Amino acid sequence: MILSDLIEAHARQRADHPALRIEDETLTYGELAEQVRAVAAGLAASGVRAGQTVAFVLPNCVEFVVAWLALSRIGAVAAPVNTALLGDGLAAVVRMSGAEIAIVDEQFLPAIEEARGILRTVFVRGRVGAMNEAVPVRAWADLTAHSGPAPRHETRPGDPSILLFTSGSTGRSKACVLPHRYVLRQAEIFTEQLGLTASDVLFCPFPLFHADAAIFTVAPAFLLGATAALVARFSVRSFWQQVRRYHATVFDFMGATLTMLYKQEPAPGDADNPARLGWGVPLPEWAEDFERRFGVELVEVYGLSDTGIVLYNRPGEPRRPGSCGRPVHPFEVKVLGPDGFELPSGEVGEICIRPLEPHVILNEYLGMPETTAQAWRDLWFHTGDLAHRDEDGYFYFAGRGAEVIRRRGENISALEIETVVGRHPAVLEVAAFGVPSELTEEDVMVVVTLRPGQELEARDLLTYCQEHLPRPMVPRYVEFAGPLPKTPTEKIDKRVLKERGVGHSTFDEERASP
Repeated sequence: MILSDLIEAHARQRADHPALRIEDETLTYGELAEQVRAVAAGLAASGVRAGQTVAFVLPNCVEFVVAWLALSRIGAVAAPVNTALLGDGLAAVVRMSGAEIAIVDEQFLPAIEEARGILRTVFVRGRVGAMNEAVPVRAWADLTAHSGPAPRHETRPGDPSILLFTSGSTGRSKACVLPHRYVLRQAEIFTEQLGLTASDVLFCPFPLFHADAAIFTVAPAFLLGATAALVARFSVRSFWQQVRRYHATVFDFMGATLTMLYKQEPAPGDADNPARLGWGVPLPEWAEDFERRFGVELVEVYGLSDTGIVLYNRPGEPRRPGSCGRPVHPFEVKVLGPDGFELPSGEVGEICIRPLEPHVILNEYLGMPETTAQAWRDLWFHTGDLAHRDEDGYFYFAGRGAEVIRRRGENISALEIETVVGRHPAVLEVAAFGVPSELTEEDVMVVVTLRPGQELEARDLLTYCQEHLPRPMVPRYVEFAGPLPKTPTEKIDKRVLKERGVGHSTFDEERASP
């Protein structure tokens, strides 16, 4: 059983039910099944065979979903690329995927020029332009015009369905090879843990090349015969209008999105929306106030593209403040120390995962055998994330290991600094990270975006930090900036900030005149 098989089943049982809504376009299950069959036949006629990889450079659009399902049907693999990449970066990811064929939106044709020596065929969504004489460019319509039989490859559960690339915001991007059973089993666990039904509309404002949209919106909706609704990008001003427009009952949040929604000026109709559940990470301390204001329940989970979601809080159960949930079957999750032994409750260590069923996490990092082996050392998958657990088995996220700041011999949590600074009423968003220190190791720097109309002096912010943080966590450097650089999933891209480092406009607490 693969995802495209479910589309066929729903097309027979509820052909007129909306399956997919993206911006102004809607496909019923009957229409989706028909398009998938046609594109599968078109891809096969174009020479795509089982085991081959096809790169996507596409925005959120129905063609993305149709192509993914069609490739799965013929046993081929989708490799969606971060559309924010340009030039050499995009070419490197395409090269990493091993794709010789790409499906590209017309707006990204200039960006893919650097990959012209890799690709042998490019199918274009939109107007066809000559990219390069050596690379045949064909229209998307060429894939949909086939009326012949749609091939169906006998796919095994461990065969790859999709490559999802890690964001690379804290290091080199990696291609997670995700098998068909990962896609369906993660969808099964997700719908069970969150209590979703076929009457739900799952809304996601994040890109389809990310797991939140592909694995935890589209796949669960198609598993249930429900509706997946997506938009081009997250917009704080349009979010609730979109929820109402699509009659969305469930949505996801990540990064700074919940904070940006919360810090908008309250309006009388905030609770007048159809949403009943929001899920994601992180869940801030003001979550209950958000729930009351918008009339929705929030639950925090923990996962990553590599492993899917492995820790859940269930809707309707008492909340444990700060907890990202407990392990669910089929995953064993532990907090391990540097020596590989499990740590007692309350001690911070690395989140490590062991699957109890086959093919429920990634197969490998494509083309990176040493990285794969390092992640799987001692028969545990090492996430690089830090947490502690309580005696009842609830986990509490403590930050990414790559984001720990090493200052004066101490490990400092960037997340804890950001949580405290983010409480200041003038602060909209904040990033904390380490910068090189003349005393070796690192000093703490924060870059802050203020709420519209607010003013704040660096000295006043540092006074606030001194009152609410242990001395080693108080920043040395403070910089005020406009919107912080983001990944396409609205997470702050600290790699950009760290590369920028201390500049002329940065306030230095140690060198400022009293």
